[in-house]
Amino acid sequence: MKFIDYTTIRVKAGDGGHGCIAFLREKGRPKGGPCGGDGGHGGNVIIRVNTHLTTLQDISYNRHYRAERGQHGLGTNKHGKNGKDIVIPVPPGTIVTNLETEEILCDLTQEGEYKIIADGGNGGFGNSRFKTQIQTAPRTANDGQFGGEIHIGLELKVLADVGLVGFPNAGKSTFLSVISSAKPKIADYPFTTLVPNLGIVKHGDFKSFVMADIPGLIEGASDGRGLGSQFLKHVERTKALVFMVDGSQDNILEQYQTLCSELDQHQTNFSDRPKLLILTKKDIWLEEELINQSLPKDIKIITISAVTKENTFNAINEIAKLIESQINDSESSNN
Repeated sequence: MKFIDYTTIRVKAGDGGHGCIAFLREKGRPKGGPCGGDGGHGGNVIIRVNTHLTTLQDISYNRHYRAERGQHGLGTNKHGKNGKDIVIPVPPGTIVTNLETEEILCDLTQEGEYKIIADGGNGGFGNSRFKTQIQTAPRTANDGQFGGEIHIGLELKVLADVGLVGFPNAGKSTFLSVISSAKPKIADYPFTTLVPNLGIVKHGDFKSFVMADIPGLIEGASDGRGLGSQFLKHVERTKALVFMVDGSQDNILEQYQTLCSELDQHQTNFSDRPKLLILTKKDIWLEEELINQSLPKDIKIITISAVTKENTFNAINEIAKLIESQINDSESSNN
């Protein structure tokens, strides 16, 4: 399935049915009173979260959605049938924006969460509604109201507890494949990962967290180089960040600082959230080689080899601690 994280669609709610003009014509009552029924309500357009979806691909195939109009009122005071709603399923993490006003209409994250994007039109009144003591046989009825119409943008920002951030070929995908059931594409060349990958990482007896591996960044990513701005949005919602740098490189501090700078240029204080630095590919270099390196002082560092699985268990535990600290802080502030 192709990963689509942005699309635009135009939606139209159903128009209301017209009210009916009718009169009773029964045997023995040739001049019966008005009996025109009301028109039915037009169907609404609803955006609803479906956690089985991970992309906006299906929606992108159809750029126009229209709900059913209400049925016109009928004689003998029969109310027209209401039009059916149309429900557009989206993955969790979808932001809906009015493209004309640029207003964010909703940010949908939970299973079953929904938003009525366009209201169906009210049905018109039939002529029986206009009967009075003076006007006993009205020939007046209302037309149904028009349903709402709107042009919207749908943007997906994946939901994950922790995001993996690093330059291309830093070993993010290999690490994710080792500690979770995710099966990202892995190869020994840059930009193997072209879309975000999610993996569920288990730790402890019954605990787990969701990790997002985004495509590798390059310097200038926050300005869109290498589609960086499109990739960075997928770690905006994470509780913690894991920086991954190839430990065999001789400029570890410089790479880490560049990554932090790109994050903060994309979103203010982005890199200030709880974080961990993992130096990868320990199977091809020695710990002693770090002695002469300038290393970051503001972050805990773990060295791992995803190939031999050295220290991967410790890395999982440290990441879990970062996430839990955020959850505990959030609960304390709410209390």
